[in-house]
Amino acid sequence: MPRLASVSGWARRHKKKLIALTTVLALPIVGHLLVGHVTHIAPPDLATPRFTATTTPEGVTRAARGWSATRGVRLVHLAGTPEEIGAQHTALLYDRMVADEQVLWDGFAELLPFAPARALVFDIARVRYRDVASSFPDPRRRELAAEARAFDPDPYAGQLPTYQRMVMLHALYDIALGFERSPLLGCTAFGLGPEMTADGHALFARAFDFEAADVFDADKVVFLVHEDGKIPFASVAWPGFVGVVTGMNAEGVAVAVHGGRAREPSVSGVPVAFSLREVLAAARDTDEAVRLLASQPVMVSHIVFVGDGTGRFAVVERAPGVPAHVRTSFAYPGAAGSGRAAVTNHFEGPLAGDPRDEHVRRTTTSLARRARVDAILGALSPKSATVPRTLELLRDHGCAEETCPLGDRRAIDAFIATHGVVADLTARTLWVSEGPRLSGRFVKIEPGTLVRRADGLPPEVPSLESLESLPADPALADGRYTEGRARAGGPLLKGARPASAPASGDGRGGSR
Repeated sequence: MPRLASVSGWARRHKKKLIALTTVLALPIVGHLLVGHVTHIAPPDLATPRFTATTTPEGVTRAARGWSATRGVRLVHLAGTPEEIGAQHTALLYDRMVADEQVLWDGFAELLPFAPARALVFDIARVRYRDVASSFPDPRRRELAAEARAFDPDPYAGQLPTYQRMVMLHALYDIALGFERSPLLGCTAFGLGPEMTADGHALFARAFDFEAADVFDADKVVFLVHEDGKIPFASVAWPGFVGVVTGMNAEGVAVAVHGGRAREPSVSGVPVAFSLREVLAAARDTDEAVRLLASQPVMVSHIVFVGDGTGRFAVVERAPGVPAHVRTSFAYPGAAGSGRAAVTNHFEGPLAGDPRDEHVRRTTTSLARRARVDAILGALSPKSATVPRTLELLRDHGCAEETCPLGDRRAIDAFIATHGVVADLTARTLWVSEGPRLSGRFVKIEPGTLVRRADGLPPEVPSLESLESLPADPALADGRYTEGRARAGGPLLKGARPASAPASGDGRGGSR
C-alpha cells in the first residue's frame, strides 16, 4: 500500500506531464483513424450480380458467361456488362486473388518491418490519392465495385476496405511511377512491318520487366474480355487485375506501356491500366489508338507503344500537363523505309530535355538496351522475320558494344521479365510466355478466343490437345538461366512463391 500511495502521489505531482505524454502517444492513433475516415472511397451505389463458379472434371472452371482453364498459361474469359465481368472475375479467381495479394503484403512487410512506418506510408498514399477513383471511367468503377462485393470473405479488409484497395491496386502502376526508384524501368519492345517478315504480316514483341514480385510471373493470366458493346481484347496480367499493360484486340491493335520519367506526377487523370484498356476496347487501327491516347489526361509520365495489323507503329510519349507527343517514323542506318520500330524507357520528343529523363538516361540501361535492339533490327534482312525468329530476338542476352555476362541488365533479356509476348497482328494471334521469365515456352492464344459467337455464348475452351507453343530458351536447360538470374537479382518484393502457382511445365494438370 505505501508503494501504491507513492506512485499515486507522483502521478498527482506530474499530472500535466502525464497528460502531455498521453496526448503525444494518442495523436498518431487518432490521426490514423481520422485519415481512414476522411479518405474513404465509397463504391458506386448500385446492384451487382453474384456468381458461383463450378469446376468440371476436365479442369475448366465456369461462371455464367466466363471460364478459366490452364492451357500452358491460365486463360480467363470474361463477358457481359462491367458488373458481370467484375463479379465473374472474382468468382473464377478468388483463391488466386487471396494467395497473390498475401505475397504483396508479406513483401511489403519485409521492406518496412516497422508496422507504424507502414501505416504512415499508407496514410500518406490515402491522403494524396483520396480522389483517384473520380478519374476512373464509370464502367471501370462499376466493374471494380462488383469485383469487390464478390471478394467475400476479404482477409485483407483490415488493411483497407475492399473496394478502396482494389481502386488503389489498379492505379498502383501510376502511384509507383511517382517514386524515382520504382522497379518499372526495364521494358523493351519492337515491331516489324510487312516488308520485314517472311509472310508479309506485322509482328509486335515486348518484354515487360515489372520487377515488383515473382508472383506476377509465376501466376500470370491472359484475360480474354468480351465487354458488351466493345471490341474484344486479350490482356496479359495477373489475378484481380483487368487493366492493360500489354494487350491486343480482335482488330489486331496491340499496346504496351513503358515507364518513363518527366514532369511532376499528378493525383488526377486516367490510370495507365485503364487508359490502355479503353484503347483496346475501342480502337480499330493505330491512328484511332493514338487519338484516344492523346485525348486522355494522365497521372504520370510514360511511353505507349502501339501497332496494328497493317504494320503501322507509333510511340506515344505522355506526361501530366503537356500534349502527347507521337512518333510514327522510325529510321535505321542503311535501311530504306521503315518496317522497324523500337522503344525502351527514355523520351525522344519534347520531354527528352526534362531533368528526370536525363536521370533515366544516366542511371538506367534504357540507352544501352535501345542501342542493342536498334543494332539487331538494323541487321535484320527484309522478308526474313518469322514468329520464332522474333522470339529469338526478344530473348537476346547480348549487349550493344561489348561482350557482357548473362543477366547483365543492358541486355534485352536479362532474365528479369514478368511476361513477354510475340503477336502476329495481321493474323490476330498472340504468343505469351509461360515462365520462368522469357525462358519458358511461349503459348499460342488462338484468334478464335477473341471472336464473338452469334449465339452470345462464350468461345469454346481450347482443348489440351490443341495446345501449341514455341520452345523454351535452351538457356533454361543448360544452366545459363540459373547463372543469369542470380546475377540479375531482384525482385523488389521477395515474398514466398504463391501457393498453387504454376511451375514451369506443360500446364496440363487442369484448373489452377
